[in-house]
Amino acid sequence: MKNCQNKKMSNFVCLKTKFMTRIRLTKIFEFEAAHALHNYDGLCRNIHGHSYKLHVTITGLINKDSESPKLGMVMDFGELKQIIKPHIIDEYDHSILLSSKENLKYIKTENELFKRIHILDFQPTAENMVIHFAKMINILLPSGIELYSLKLYETATSFAEWYAEDQ
Repeated sequence: MKNCQNKKMSNFVCLKTKFMTRIRLTKIFEFEAAHALHNYDGLCRNIHGHSYKLHVTITGLINKDSESPKLGMVMDFGELKQIIKPHIIDEYDHSILLSSKENLKYIKTENELFKRIHILDFQPTAENMVIHFAKMINILLPSGIELYSLKLYETATSFAEWYAEDQ
């Protein structure tokens, strides 16, 4: 940068000028859910559960308003939690996720066992769930904050990823 070529300028000022950039923040959420994969040719066609981990990564500019209580932040982690928790974690935790293509005649909604069932218009794979979550989150984020990526772990070693730049 031109400013950093000025010999009178301190190294700190040069670094400060050079590194004013977008920052990514990631918050990790966890929830438990069961699903079954409609017409699948393996064991996952049966209802089974997972301990999901959802990594939500947002990007934005650091708040430089010296009067703001959020000075130095892209977004308060607590604010991100207030967006994700009620719409995804609280909604899907300890629930059963099924495709609308399933034969649902055996599910009795008046039975307490079936109060937390989500009938989805997609196959409830990690891939489709991460797309569904990305659509939800993109609508909920405040202006100036963008969803950068999502990573949804279905098991400790298996996950699906969504990146905004791939869309």
